[in-house]
Amino acid sequence: MAIGLGLLGLKFFEVAPVAAWDWWLVLAPFAMAAAWWHWADSSGHTQRKAMEAMDEKKAQRRQRSLEALGQGEAGKKKPRK
Repeated sequence: MAIGLGLLGLKFFEVAPVAAWDWWLVLAPFAMAAAWWHWADSSGHTQRKAMEAMDEKKAQRRQRSLEALGQGEAGKKKPRK
C-alpha cells in the first residue's frame, strides 16, 4: 500500500520518471495488495496469525500470573542434594 500511495503521489504531482509511466503500472501495487488480502483471507492465513498472537498473549499472561504466585520458573526452588 505504501509503495502504491508513493507512486500515486509521484504520478499526481508529475514527478519524473513516474509521470511518464502508464497508469496501470502506477496502480499495480494496489491490485497486488488486493490479491494478497483476498488470498490471506480465503486461505485462513489472517485468522491463523490472529490466533497465534492470541495464544502467545495468553501464555505470557499465564506465565506472569504463575510468577506472581511464586510458582513460575523464577519462583521454583532448587532441589536439595
